[in-house]
Amino acid sequence: MAHTVFVTAPSLHPDGVAVLEEAGCHLIYLGKGSGEAEVDRIMRENPVDAVISRTVNLSARAIGDCPTLRVISKHGVGVSNIDVAAATSRRIPVFVTPGANAQSVAEMALGLLLAGARKIPFMDTELKSGRWTRAQDGVELSGKTLGVVGFGQIGQKLALVCIAIGMKVQAFDPGIGMTSPVQGATMVASLDELLPSSNVLSLHVPLNKHTREMIDADAIAMLPDQAIIINTARGEVIDEPALVAALQSGKLFAVGLDTTVEEPISADNPLLALPNVVLTPHVGGSTPAALAAMAKGAADNVLGFLSGKAPSASACVNPITLTKD
Repeated sequence: MAHTVFVTAPSLHPDGVAVLEEAGCHLIYLGKGSGEAEVDRIMRENPVDAVISRTVNLSARAIGDCPTLRVISKHGVGVSNIDVAAATSRRIPVFVTPGANAQSVAEMALGLLLAGARKIPFMDTELKSGRWTRAQDGVELSGKTLGVVGFGQIGQKLALVCIAIGMKVQAFDPGIGMTSPVQGATMVASLDELLPSSNVLSLHVPLNKHTREMIDADAIAMLPDQAIIINTARGEVIDEPALVAALQSGKLFAVGLDTTVEEPISADNPLLALPNVVLTPHVGGSTPAALAAMAKGAADNVLGFLSGKAPSASACVNPITLTKD
């Protein structure tokens, strides 16, 4: 039986497409520039068996209006754009592709850190504008302490590199406990314990009720003066007005953000006017290698479930849906 798979993006990496086409699937793609309303329409008007979700919202309405829907897989790991509660109420599992983009995101976090610490984007802009501006007040990272919030595969990969260049590393992750999976890194018991000694704070957590605006004005105040914050997780993890205020006051030396609260970011967002902010447009996990791994992983997730061979429950964000009544 041919399955209908809806990809909520204009394309999917050929490695994922090949897996789906080999299984005889009928593929539907979201048109370029389309949003949530078009997702809702496609779900309502087509017998979709599975959704491979990219960045556009997959709403409760879309899930509710598609009686044939049996499984959802995120193209990545962040499911904040999927109404997981609505899927769970219909016993539709939502899978993710853990680790598929970990290397690429960790490398982006490192790139943002180096760029912010040494003011690389600022000097590049100055030189291209005809000014020989030699900023000589950058931060040497060796000897500084990296605090990692969320110590999964991405955080661990970043930690290894930072240890190699001479940084101290400490991490907080209640899901791991106090035994560090990385030699040379130390686990701490709370965010409050982590912050005061973190010259660099790097965020690698999902967005949920516990992490939304976890880095607020009070948290930023606990950081050492002239700290650097890196966020390759979700923009809403940081209280953005508090972040801007800390940058303007000089409390923070720099921030590197691959993700912001508003995406695409508005032209009048104050982050764009600050010289100590390094921004990228949520592409940390978007190298060809990562896109291939996520596409193939998502395809394997939906086909595995539809064929009666469900992927590991550890890759399911609502595993209750995998249990029999």
